[in-house]
Amino acid sequence: MTAPIYQIDVTDISGQQRSLNEFQGKVLLIVNTASKCGFTPQYQELEELYKTLQPQGLEILGFPCNQFGHQEPGSDSDISQFCQLNYGVSFPMFAKIDVNGANTHPLYKLLKKDAKGVLGSQGIKWNFTKFLVDKQGKVLERFAPTTKPLQLKAQIEQLLQAN
Repeated sequence: MTAPIYQIDVTDISGQQRSLNEFQGKVLLIVNTASKCGFTPQYQELEELYKTLQPQGLEILGFPCNQFGHQEPGSDSDISQFCQLNYGVSFPMFAKIDVNGANTHPLYKLLKKDAKGVLGSQGIKWNFTKFLVDKQGKVLERFAPTTKPLQLKAQIEQLLQAN
């Protein structure tokens, strides 16, 4: 039985339809991002994590979102260019989505249901909320925007070494 996360389709930042099925067997760190946020410098640590652990099976998936303080106003093309020029982002980035409200993307509906926030809340509170998914597609944990990506390194390494 395929994990529900692998049955979700997404659009990448260049407009191509992709299935999350292509990430089966990988550890995933899924992050809602923004270019004009106080947490935007986390792109640097995300990229560092990706360069270090991607060869062992980590995939970081970035989903730009403009729902928090209008901190991601640009087009997908603008966002892609910003990430390349300022942070050399090489991990997969996807088209801008909604993570809360009536138009919540199916991926975020699943993530929020499987890994609730503080006091059981499902809503995403801000940009750079992170979700960790194991190799079997199980959503394990949600991390607040204040959790820096490199703070997750040991936990990710453990998951990469697990069957």
